[in-house]
Parts: sequence; C-alpha cells; structure tokens
Amino acid sequence: MNWTIYQTITIQQLKVNSVTNSSVLQVGSAGSIRSLSQLYNSGGFTGPAPQLGAESPISLVPLPNPT
Repeated sequence: MNWTIYQTITIQQLKVNSVTNSSVLQVGSAGSIRSLSQLYNSGGFTGPAPQLGAESPISLVPLPNPT
C-alpha cells in the first residue's frame, strides 16, 4: 500500500543539540528514509583548492574533546 502525504510545516525555531556524521533529522511524517547523496560544483571549479600556507586567512576555533 502506498500513501502520498502533502504537508505544510512552518518552523519558527529549531534547536539541535548534537550532530554526527550519520545524523538524520526528519520533520514531517514518519516512514522510510531513503538515503540520497548529491555532489554539486556550483562554482564551476576545474581543480582542487590551493593548500593553505603558514599565513592562513582562516581562524580555527578549538573544539572540546568528545565525551
């Protein structure tokens, strides 16, 4: 039996306490979750990004050790 469900969901605020590599966040009807992975090159890049040097423009934020 197949069901087709149409929903309109408005979220004013959403707080997520933890995110891992295999996290799934589902808002809406419960059911089967089909995995989907898509890779886009929206910038039209043709090669890898250059390596960062000693003078990095990125400031790194130290993270606490996992518990």
